[in-house]
Amino acid sequence: MDRTPRALLARLAALRAADLPVRGGRTMAYVYDSGLPGVDELAQAAHAAFAGVNGLDMTAFPSVVTLENDVVGQAAELLGGGPGTVGVFTSGGTESCLLAVLTAREHARRRGVTAPELVLPATAHAAFHKAAKLFGLTPVSVPVDPRTFRVRAEDVDAALTARTALVVVSAPSYAHGVVDPVAAVAAAAARHGVLCHVDACIGGWHLGHLRRAAQAPAEGAGEEPGVAQQEARVPEFDLSVPGVSSLSVDLHKYAYTPKGASVLLFRDAELRRHGWFAHAAWPGYPVVNATLQGTKSAGPLAAAWAVLRHIGPDGYAELSRRVHTATRRLVDGIGGIEGLYVLGAPDASLVAVASGDPELHPFVLADEMRLLGWYLQPQPSFAGSPSNVHLTVTAAVAAPERIDELLAALAVAARRARRTGPPAVDPALVGLAATLDPDTLGPAEVALALDAAGVGADGALPPRGAPVLAVLEALPPRLSERLLPEVVSRLYGG
Repeated sequence: MDRTPRALLARLAALRAADLPVRGGRTMAYVYDSGLPGVDELAQAAHAAFAGVNGLDMTAFPSVVTLENDVVGQAAELLGGGPGTVGVFTSGGTESCLLAVLTAREHARRRGVTAPELVLPATAHAAFHKAAKLFGLTPVSVPVDPRTFRVRAEDVDAALTARTALVVVSAPSYAHGVVDPVAAVAAAAARHGVLCHVDACIGGWHLGHLRRAAQAPAEGAGEEPGVAQQEARVPEFDLSVPGVSSLSVDLHKYAYTPKGASVLLFRDAELRRHGWFAHAAWPGYPVVNATLQGTKSAGPLAAAWAVLRHIGPDGYAELSRRVHTATRRLVDGIGGIEGLYVLGAPDASLVAVASGDPELHPFVLADEMRLLGWYLQPQPSFAGSPSNVHLTVTAAVAAPERIDELLAALAVAARRARRTGPPAVDPALVGLAATLDPDTLGPAEVALALDAAGVGADGALPPRGAPVLAVLEALPPRLSERLLPEVVSRLYGG
């Protein structure tokens, strides 16, 4: 094996060639592209300058404190924080959500709650269910309105008990891009003396700056309202809402920083203290952590700080305005494509597209779009939400001509998907699945089930994902949850 730097970098480039593109706006999930020149280069340089700095001990590396206080302060100012608002920089939305739940559990324990519950909408992100499993809380899922996909405050109120440690609302929910009624839910939580967390991981930076754009005069038009002012109606969602006790916002989404950057905000330092870990009863150095990580590179923090400073509030407001306008154009355009419609009324930049034509299946639509060079994320049906494809609109796809290109591709893909027809699921397989107990499945039964779903022995999926997704969608959720890790395990040779 050639171990020269040139050969190793060439190998990495070859491996990347098989991945989805992370720039250009055609990958409409997982990645976020500002489309601005020089941002990536700045982030890479800042990351490299701090890559070796260990954020474990801020007394040894005081630059970490300065950078983190600055980043947290910018987030707090944007998202309704007051004089006492504090926060912590984390590795991403999942860690921010985990820490919010962990803090709430410790807070509840101080109140004598021994069997804490986590009340959340059926549309809440999976990270909260992960937190409940890791930290020993019982999740209490509340259904959402089947038309708007927003949770109803009265349903949350009815679910609150003396054991409730935390209530979660989304701004917006990932699946449909709608903002829950934060003010009404937070008021209900406050009446019960319960903490309320706003998951604004994906939408907080966009919505906060969209609100800023809507409040600003239109450029060159004196005090006359601009497009953003006329159209953008940002619901109440942040720490300025009475009863909201914490909020998470990712910077590696609509702040367009490199991956590994999120902020968890608390209304005050007293609440944050419940989430700290400290240990001195061992012969080594005293340990204190505000995050789940111990040792961590300061590279993502420095990169985030540099990008936030470079783009600035006015720059983000303009990017949010563009994304908002593009999202409205996309939603309107989808309404003109035969068989397709948008679920709910998106408040942010996330759009879920379903089909009203039984011959046009969303999973097949996603396959056809991928053949046309676009990645749309399939979302299986659940709790009244039908099968659909998810689109995350970023600044890189916000130009009118790019939205027109996307809409044209959707129209072509819809025609092709209709000709292909929906994926078929063997009724016998579904019947067999209903008899299986996920907790007692052995390796032989798991292998049989994965083979039937079209997953290869090496974890490889067939060229078209629709048949596999249709099978997984038809299975009971607990059985799917038993099989999905096995698919990943096969990929890694397990």
